[in-house]
Amino acid sequence: MTIKSQAMGDYQTNCYIVTIDGKDLIIDPGMGATQWVIDNTTNPIAILNTHGHFDHVWSNKELNNKLKIPIYCPKDDCFMLKDDPFDQGTPSSIADFKIEHDEIINLEGIEIKFHFFPGHTPGCSAIQIKNTLFAGDFIFQGSIGRVDFPYSNPEDMKESIRKVLSFEDNLTVYTGHGNPTNLFNEKASLNNWLNYL
Repeated sequence: MTIKSQAMGDYQTNCYIVTIDGKDLIIDPGMGATQWVIDNTTNPIAILNTHGHFDHVWSNKELNNKLKIPIYCPKDDCFMLKDDPFDQGTPSSIADFKIEHDEIINLEGIEIKFHFFPGHTPGCSAIQIKNTLFAGDFIFQGSIGRVDFPYSNPEDMKESIRKVLSFEDNLTVYTGHGNPTNLFNEKASLNNWLNYL
Protein backbone atom coordinates (compact mmCIF):
# COMPACT_ATOMS: atom_id res chain seq x y z
CA MET A 1 0.00 0.00 0.00
CA THR A 2 1.29 3.43 -0.94
CA ILE A 3 -0.14 6.75 0.25
CA LYS A 4 0.19 10.12 -1.44
CA SER A 5 -1.11 13.28 0.23
CA GLN A 6 -1.54 16.91 -0.68
CA ALA A 7 -2.95 19.76 1.41
CA MET A 8 -5.69 21.53 -0.55
CA GLY A 9 -7.32 24.96 -0.43
CA ASP A 10 -7.40 27.72 2.17
CA TYR A 11 -7.95 25.22 4.97
CA GLN A 12 -5.06 22.98 3.87
CA THR A 13 -7.29 19.92 3.87
CA ASN A 14 -5.37 16.71 3.24
CA CYS A 15 -6.43 14.77 0.17
CA TYR A 16 -5.11 11.22 0.03
CA ILE A 17 -4.55 8.75 -2.76
CA VAL A 18 -4.20 5.19 -1.46
CA THR A 19 -2.89 2.67 -3.97
CA ILE A 20 -3.21 -1.07 -3.42
CA ASP A 21 -2.50 -3.66 -6.12
CA GLY A 22 -2.58 -0.97 -8.78
CA LYS A 23 -5.96 0.41 -7.68
CA ASP A 24 -6.32 4.00 -6.47
CA LEU A 25 -8.71 5.17 -3.74
CA ILE A 26 -9.24 8.92 -3.40
CA ILE A 27 -10.01 10.12 0.12
CA ASP A 28 -11.46 13.60 0.79
CA PRO A 29 -10.86 15.50 -2.45
CA GLY A 30 -11.09 19.09 -1.26
CA MET A 31 -10.80 22.44 -3.00
CA GLY A 32 -8.61 22.29 -6.11
CA ALA A 33 -7.89 18.58 -5.78
CA THR A 34 -8.99 17.48 -9.25
CA GLN A 35 -5.83 18.04 -11.28
CA TRP A 36 -3.55 16.68 -8.55
CA VAL A 37 -5.65 13.51 -8.35
CA ILE A 38 -5.66 13.07 -12.12
CA ASP A 39 -1.89 13.59 -12.28
CA ASN A 40 -1.24 11.05 -9.52
CA THR A 41 -3.59 8.18 -10.35
CA THR A 42 -3.51 5.55 -13.07
CA ASN A 43 -6.45 3.36 -12.04
CA PRO A 44 -8.86 5.29 -9.75
CA ILE A 45 -11.77 3.17 -8.52
CA ALA A 46 -13.60 5.24 -5.86
CA ILE A 47 -13.95 8.51 -3.98
CA LEU A 48 -14.25 8.05 -0.20
CA ASN A 49 -15.49 10.86 2.05
CA THR A 50 -14.80 10.82 5.79
CA HIS A 51 -17.56 13.39 6.32
CA GLY A 52 -19.54 16.03 4.47
CA HIS A 53 -17.80 19.34 5.19
CA PHE A 54 -17.17 21.40 2.06
CA ASP A 55 -13.37 21.48 2.37
CA HIS A 56 -13.30 17.66 2.18
CA VAL A 57 -15.81 17.13 -0.64
CA TRP A 58 -15.39 20.18 -2.90
CA SER A 59 -13.96 18.22 -5.85
CA ASN A 60 -16.33 15.24 -5.51
CA LYS A 61 -18.52 16.22 -8.45
CA GLU A 62 -15.70 17.12 -10.82
CA LEU A 63 -13.80 13.89 -10.16
CA ASN A 64 -17.00 11.85 -10.30
CA ASN A 65 -17.69 13.29 -13.75
CA LYS A 66 -14.16 13.18 -15.12
CA LEU A 67 -13.10 9.77 -13.82
CA LYS A 68 -16.51 8.05 -13.84
CA ILE A 69 -15.99 6.60 -10.37
CA PRO A 70 -18.50 6.35 -7.50
CA ILE A 71 -18.68 8.43 -4.33
CA TYR A 72 -18.97 6.72 -0.95
CA CYS A 73 -20.09 8.89 1.99
CA PRO A 74 -21.40 8.23 5.51
CA LYS A 75 -25.18 8.27 5.23
CA ASP A 76 -25.76 10.94 7.90
CA ASP A 77 -23.59 13.46 6.03
CA CYS A 78 -24.88 12.90 2.49
CA PHE A 79 -27.16 15.93 2.76
CA MET A 80 -24.10 18.17 3.04
CA LEU A 81 -22.77 17.00 -0.32
CA LYS A 82 -26.01 17.85 -2.04
CA ASP A 83 -27.36 20.90 -0.21
CA ASP A 84 -24.30 23.08 0.66
CA PRO A 85 -25.67 23.84 4.16
CA PHE A 86 -22.87 26.32 4.96
CA ASP A 87 -23.42 28.36 1.77
CA GLN A 88 -19.83 28.00 0.67
CA GLY A 89 -20.68 27.51 -2.99
CA THR A 90 -19.68 23.87 -2.84
CA PRO A 91 -20.39 22.08 -6.12
CA SER A 92 -23.31 19.75 -5.39
CA SER A 93 -22.56 16.03 -5.50
CA ILE A 94 -24.58 12.95 -4.71
CA ALA A 95 -23.22 9.90 -2.94
CA ASP A 96 -23.54 6.80 -5.09
CA PHE A 97 -23.28 4.70 -1.95
CA LYS A 98 -24.51 5.82 1.48
CA ILE A 99 -22.40 4.11 4.11
CA GLU A 100 -24.04 2.68 7.23
CA HIS A 101 -22.55 3.07 10.71
CA ASP A 102 -19.35 0.99 11.04
CA GLU A 103 -19.95 -0.57 7.63
CA ILE A 104 -17.28 -2.70 5.97
CA ILE A 105 -17.16 -2.57 2.19
CA ASN A 106 -15.05 -4.48 -0.30
CA LEU A 107 -13.88 -2.66 -3.42
CA GLU A 108 -12.21 -4.93 -5.96
CA GLY A 109 -10.65 -7.02 -3.20
CA ILE A 110 -9.76 -4.11 -0.90
CA GLU A 111 -11.46 -4.23 2.51
CA ILE A 112 -12.43 -0.82 3.87
CA LYS A 113 -14.11 -0.08 7.19
CA PHE A 114 -15.90 3.19 7.92
CA HIS A 115 -15.64 3.55 11.71
CA PHE A 116 -18.58 5.70 12.85
CA PHE A 117 -17.31 8.56 15.04
CA PRO A 118 -20.02 11.26 15.14
CA GLY A 119 -19.54 14.56 16.92
CA HIS A 120 -17.76 16.84 14.47
CA THR A 121 -20.57 16.03 12.04
CA PRO A 122 -23.53 13.64 12.34
CA GLY A 123 -21.89 11.03 10.14
CA CYS A 124 -18.21 11.71 10.80
CA SER A 125 -16.23 8.54 10.17
CA ALA A 126 -12.64 7.34 10.03
CA ILE A 127 -11.75 5.08 7.14
CA GLN A 128 -9.60 2.08 7.99
CA ILE A 129 -7.58 0.39 5.26
CA LYS A 130 -5.26 -2.33 6.56
CA ASN A 131 -3.56 -0.89 9.70
CA THR A 132 -4.09 2.72 8.69
CA LEU A 133 -6.87 5.06 9.78
CA PHE A 134 -7.82 8.06 7.65
CA ALA A 135 -9.41 10.10 10.41
CA GLY A 136 -10.79 13.10 8.52
CA ASP A 137 -11.67 15.72 11.15
CA PHE A 138 -12.34 13.28 13.99
CA ILE A 139 -8.90 13.42 15.60
CA PHE A 140 -5.68 15.26 14.82
CA GLN A 141 -2.19 15.24 16.25
CA GLY A 142 -2.84 16.48 19.78
CA SER A 143 -6.38 17.63 19.06
CA ILE A 144 -9.89 16.74 17.92
CA GLY A 145 -12.42 18.09 15.43
CA ARG A 146 -14.42 21.12 16.46
CA VAL A 147 -17.87 20.55 17.93
CA ASP A 148 -19.21 24.11 17.81
CA PHE A 149 -20.36 24.01 14.18
CA PRO A 150 -23.97 23.59 13.06
CA TYR A 151 -24.77 19.84 13.13
CA SER A 152 -21.91 19.16 15.58
CA ASN A 153 -22.58 17.44 18.90
CA PRO A 154 -20.16 17.45 21.88
CA GLU A 155 -21.89 14.51 23.58
CA ASP A 156 -21.54 12.41 20.44
CA MET A 157 -17.86 13.38 20.29
CA LYS A 158 -17.34 12.13 23.85
CA GLU A 159 -18.80 8.75 22.93
CA SER A 160 -16.67 8.62 19.79
CA ILE A 161 -13.51 9.35 21.77
CA ARG A 162 -14.37 6.61 24.26
CA LYS A 163 -14.93 4.25 21.34
CA VAL A 164 -11.56 4.93 19.69
CA LEU A 165 -9.79 4.71 23.05
CA SER A 166 -11.04 1.12 23.28
CA PHE A 167 -9.13 0.14 20.12
CA GLU A 168 -6.34 -2.28 20.93
CA ASP A 169 -4.28 -1.89 17.75
CA ASN A 170 -1.84 0.99 17.34
CA LEU A 171 -3.14 2.22 14.00
CA THR A 172 -1.28 4.81 11.95
CA VAL A 173 -3.52 7.89 11.73
CA TYR A 174 -3.61 10.15 8.68
CA THR A 175 -5.50 13.28 9.65
CA GLY A 176 -7.70 15.64 7.68
CA HIS A 177 -5.40 18.56 8.50
CA GLY A 178 -1.78 18.53 9.64
CA ASN A 179 0.65 15.70 10.23
CA PRO A 180 0.16 11.94 10.58
CA THR A 181 0.34 10.35 14.00
CA ASN A 182 -0.64 7.05 15.60
CA LEU A 183 -3.40 6.04 17.95
CA PHE A 184 -1.27 5.20 20.95
CA ASN A 185 0.46 8.60 20.79
CA GLU A 186 -2.93 10.30 20.91
CA LYS A 187 -4.44 8.43 23.87
CA ALA A 188 -3.30 10.91 26.54
CA SER A 189 -4.58 13.86 24.51
CA LEU A 190 -7.88 12.13 23.84
CA ASN A 191 -8.39 11.40 27.53
CA ASN A 192 -7.77 15.07 28.28
CA TRP A 193 -10.38 16.08 25.69
CA LEU A 194 -12.91 13.84 27.40
CA ASN A 195 -12.54 15.98 30.53
CA TYR A 196 -12.70 19.23 28.58
CA LEU A 197 -15.81 18.65 26.49
